[in-house]
Amino acid sequence: MAVIAKSNRVLLELDLLRALLVVSDCASFTTAAMQLHSTQSTVSQKIRRLEDLAGHRLLTRGPGQVQPTEAGHLVLGYARQLLALNEQLVDSLAGVAVTVTLRLGVPDDFATARTTRRLAAFNRRHAQVKLEVTSGLSRDLMQSYDRGELDLVLVKQKRNSRDAVYSRPETLLWIDSARSPAFARDPVPLVTFPQRGLYRDEMIAAIEALGRRWRIAFSSSSLGGIQDAVADGMGISLLPRRALARGHAVLSRRSGLAAIDSYEVAIFHRASADALVQELARELWRGVTTPRPV
Repeated sequence: MAVIAKSNRVLLELDLLRALLVVSDCASFTTAAMQLHSTQSTVSQKIRRLEDLAGHRLLTRGPGQVQPTEAGHLVLGYARQLLALNEQLVDSLAGVAVTVTLRLGVPDDFATARTTRRLAAFNRRHAQVKLEVTSGLSRDLMQSYDRGELDLVLVKQKRNSRDAVYSRPETLLWIDSARSPAFARDPVPLVTFPQRGLYRDEMIAAIEALGRRWRIAFSSSSLGGIQDAVADGMGISLLPRRALARGHAVLSRRSGLAAIDSYEVAIFHRASADALVQELARELWRGVTTPRPV
């Protein structure tokens, strides 16, 4: 039975909205009745009751087909939200709801089992926290952070380009294929991130400093794609030590390539970040600074 508020505005019952949602999704009263563990006549009565309360026809009933009207589409949009909120409320009362969402951004080469173990440890301490993790290029993550779409980011950047909560120099290596070396080719084939991606300009400058010609042989925003392309002999690249993979060979100083030490790993969160964000930042930083097991 609908409850009338003091303002005489109708309050639509969730049970009626659920009936509308199921009928619309099934496009059939018969199928909806089965899903709702009810009878077709009962479901039809609920829809008529809802239409009376809404003051609009919500469904068109044709031979073997049921479709929402324009008003029906409007009600369905709100119905989904209201039913979802109801589920969240029930979960909250049961003490199992996720009450806090933390949005984290990490580069592809940090989106590893080593990082997820840190995140899992944090989540065990704070079961009420939902972690939303985004991986991608550092520049894209920083743009999302600046737009307020992320609470915490772990990125790579030029050293001291922005003040960070934590930072440390990043060790970079020139790498080639172990089985199909590319460095001796002319022009030198390069495997890089897209334009404005990290290390691209440094790679080109270092090759030109040797008086060598170069060409972009492969470009990808995926770290895995870069790693595979180098291993398969498509060209050389400049990557963090942690990205060294099977099939790679490190080019030594005898190659003449300049060491690149102008980058750092950094963590950012806002000065107003709450205690959970700050704790997660510390957890991530321990993962960055703890030596890998040999």
